[in-house]
Amino acid sequence: MNLTTYQDADAFLRETQGVLEEREAENNLMLGLCLKMSSEEIEPAPYFATVKQRDDLLVAAIMTPPHKLIVYSDTNARVEVFELLTADLLAKGLPVPGVIGRSAGTSTFAKAWEKITGESAIQGMRHRIYRLTEVNQPQTPSGSFRVATKDDLTLLAQWTLAFHHEAVPNDPLSDVQGATRRRVAHKEIFVWEDAGPVSVAARSRPTTNGVSVNLVYTPPEYRGRGYATACVASLSRHLLDSGFSFCALFADFANPTSNHVYKKIGYRPICDFVEWRFAAIA
Repeated sequence: MNLTTYQDADAFLRETQGVLEEREAENNLMLGLCLKMSSEEIEPAPYFATVKQRDDLLVAAIMTPPHKLIVYSDTNARVEVFELLTADLLAKGLPVPGVIGRSAGTSTFAKAWEKITGESAIQGMRHRIYRLTEVNQPQTPSGSFRVATKDDLTLLAQWTLAFHHEAVPNDPLSDVQGATRRRVAHKEIFVWEDAGPVSVAARSRPTTNGVSVNLVYTPPEYRGRGYATACVASLSRHLLDSGFSFCALFADFANPTSNHVYKKIGYRPICDFVEWRFAAIA
């Protein structure tokens, strides 16, 4: 087995993109982030690594500190592969707050991390990844769909914070205003409006053939009226009409409401991801 690290996303993609795109929607998180990083400078420097057995890609991993390590693993990846990856991360002095990826691979990495570091691995959120190629027409509530504008910035920043605290409270978050401003300028955020904005969804991480939908949020006072369903369906149709072959999204496995909404629109489950958080044992 050989572990190789890479200086940038382009070098990493040259070794991994062909394999990752065999299941493009499943690997949309790693692919989308790497394709974005190939055209943007990220600070602090990201971590990129592969472990290969001859020409077979056993593991691919990326990390953009302070976020969790993202792992792709082949079904033949054994615990020794993840011990090799763990040793390299420790040798480089990189803090690893946790890991996310397909359930089997991340669970094996968590065991290797516990064994070598002595830290405790705590299972976090389970995600279901969905893929859509055709939108089912839901019953449309009152209101209309539109791209967000600079006039929405203050509200959308507030909603982004609320979404984060509700959906991914353990993930780091910084510069919400700046990130929202950039996403609005790039026409990535969309709202459903009914006498004012009532729901939001965004496009993110385009890959070769697909694109992800995220930031799906409706304030509590507007829930139960079909606004989120209409917003996500409209955005998904817009993305397919613009030339993407599929849309992908992550849903909290423990949230039956959101999973039901996505299935009703036409999203189909393709795999499950799981998060593990690492913490020193007191």
